[in-house]
Amino acid sequence: MAETAQPVTMDTIVSLCRRRGFVFPSSEIYGGLGSTYDYGHYGVLTKNNIRSLWFRAMVQERDDIVALDSAIILNPRVWEASGHVAGFTDPLVDCRTCKLRFRADQLELASCGRKPSKRPGETPDCDLTEPRQFNLMFETHVGALQDASSAAFLRPETAQGIFINFKNVAQLARRKPPFGIAQVGKSFRNEITPGNFLFRVREFEQMEMEFFVPPADATKWYEYWLEQRLGWHRGLGLREQNLRVREHSENERSHYSSATSDIEYLYPIGWQELEGVANRGEFDLTQHTEHSGTKLEWIDPDGNRYTPHVIEPAVSIERIFVALLCDAYHEEVVGDRERVVLRLHPQVAPVKAAILPLVPRDEGMATRARALYEELRRHHVVEHDDSGQIGRRYRRQDEIGTPWAFTVDDQTLEDETVTVRDRDSLAQERLPLGGVREWLENALQQDWSSPPSP
Repeated sequence: MAETAQPVTMDTIVSLCRRRGFVFPSSEIYGGLGSTYDYGHYGVLTKNNIRSLWFRAMVQERDDIVALDSAIILNPRVWEASGHVAGFTDPLVDCRTCKLRFRADQLELASCGRKPSKRPGETPDCDLTEPRQFNLMFETHVGALQDASSAAFLRPETAQGIFINFKNVAQLARRKPPFGIAQVGKSFRNEITPGNFLFRVREFEQMEMEFFVPPADATKWYEYWLEQRLGWHRGLGLREQNLRVREHSENERSHYSSATSDIEYLYPIGWQELEGVANRGEFDLTQHTEHSGTKLEWIDPDGNRYTPHVIEPAVSIERIFVALLCDAYHEEVVGDRERVVLRLHPQVAPVKAAILPLVPRDEGMATRARALYEELRRHHVVEHDDSGQIGRRYRRQDEIGTPWAFTVDDQTLEDETVTVRDRDSLAQERLPLGGVREWLENALQQDWSSPPSP
């Protein structure tokens, strides 16, 4: 088989997601709503796998991190204390000519509404307004009346729900610094210029962990978590050449951060942030202590008091989702036919195996295939596919990233064995029908790395 040399574009990934039911534009029958998306069956399964793998690495396999699920709508004073009400803004400009809106600090990434090959402000027709600050939080109202007293916000990040629960967790979780609190949940940001598919959207799912440490140990733990998170992304199969760490300059960091780095991925739109790791210092706990009147501090057995410093790895499922699809997408020619294949890590793949009767109308094949499917589905997400020619069914499974296919054929009727086909190598071997479940269990536990790029 021969690899094609065409680079993966965002349009290619969007087309695949639509064609195979990973992601759909939201509210499509009503014309959609800008940069909002619904996840189809395979998209839901893939997101569930990403979320589960993150939770396993951050909570299940560790003794020093506990889980939390805080509310989406918090007391508005939380966002005053955190600085989001006053400072969570982007500079906004409008073009009076084309009526489009742009971020003033990212004009070099935008396209003119009338001449897409130009940037806003580069043509004589462009008439840009002066920049003004635009708060990114979605405002809502709590209660029966809609006035200033009922105003609240959808959370723009999950981190603040962790900070305001520090005292609860510290008292009840039987942990002491260094320890972490992890949370997965929806966040909402009223982005001025969302776009590039799922890369920048207004509603997204964050996976954040706040790691509380003694002040003197903050630098050590910051470096530790940066390496841990980079290793986790490699473990998902993302290629080494498509990952890098970029440290923020002093002017780029938030005022409270002593160190921040982005783990970047080479998306089709260029190097962009995949995950951020920050040393937030004592800012958050101190702010909430001052605004709430509740001391958020640690008292050690000797009676010494201190406000822990915080190391924060934060990532969105959407950005991992897009990175994995981009990294896994391949077009190649097998024989004289082209196939599209998603070489996803088996633990990320939405479907772990397909069970295919070679001749669906043959009662012996159909019965055995269905029985095998019923056995496997109790333990893994698998599919029974008996629609169309066998080659077409293989291609369909390749395109959604299914690692293995078990085919029930004529020989199965003779000796109770099946053919297992490997998605990546296309190698085939025979297995006893009764040993398929054990084989699949073992295969899912094996180390896996993405095949090298051509």
